[in-house]
Amino acid sequence: MADELVFYTNPRSRGRIVRWMLEEVGQPYRTEVLEFGATMKAPAYLAINPMGKVPALRHGDAVVTEAGAICAYLADAFPQAKLAPPPGDRLRAPYYRWMFFAAGPIEAAVSNKAFGFAVPPEREGSIGYGSFERVMDVVEAAVSRGGYLVGDHFTAADLYLGAQIGFGLMFGTIEKRPAFEQFFQKVTTRPAFARANEIDGAIGRPQRAAS
Repeated sequence: MADELVFYTNPRSRGRIVRWMLEEVGQPYRTEVLEFGATMKAPAYLAINPMGKVPALRHGDAVVTEAGAICAYLADAFPQAKLAPPPGDRLRAPYYRWMFFAAGPIEAAVSNKAFGFAVPPEREGSIGYGSFERVMDVVEAAVSRGGYLVGDHFTAADLYLGAQIGFGLMFGTIEKRPAFEQFFQKVTTRPAFARANEIDGAIGRPQRAAS
C-alpha cells in the first residue's frame, strides 16, 4: 500500500515511545518485531536503518528513524490528531524546544550519567548539556508549571519528554523528584498509553507451548 505505516520495533526498546505515539495518532499501522543481534542486524533491515537499531517507521516510500523524529513526523503527517501546533503558529517555538531538548541534552546527560561519564566542571561549557544537574533542574522547572509543555493541551512534546522521564524513573537514571513523578503520572493517564503498553506487554511475554 502506497501510504501504509510500517513500524519496526522491539518491546524492550525506545520503540515503546513510538508505539504510544502511533496509538495517539489513531491510524492503522503494521508492526514488524525485530530481534536484537539477529533480524535487527540483517541486510533487509539495515537497508531501512543502517544503525541496525529500532524504532524505525516506513510511511509509503518515506523512512524515519530516531524516536523523537518519528514522533515529530507523525504529528505533522496526521494533523487531525492535534499533537503539534500547526506550521506558522508561534507555539511551534516551545514545541521544537522541548522535542529537541528531550532528544539532545536529556538523552545525552542521562546516558552519560548512567555509564559513569562525568564532565569535568571546567569543561561543562564545551558540552551541549552543560551538567546533568542543570538539565534536571531545567526539566523540573518545565514540568512544574502545571498544564502541558506547549499551550493548554497535550502534544508530542509531552509524550516524548514524559517517556524520557518515565524510562529514567524506571531504571533509576533520573532521581524521583515529585515534579517528575507527577508529570509522568499525568501524561500516562491517556487511553493511547494504556493501549500501547498492553500491546507491547503482550508481544514481550513468552508464548506458551501448545499442549
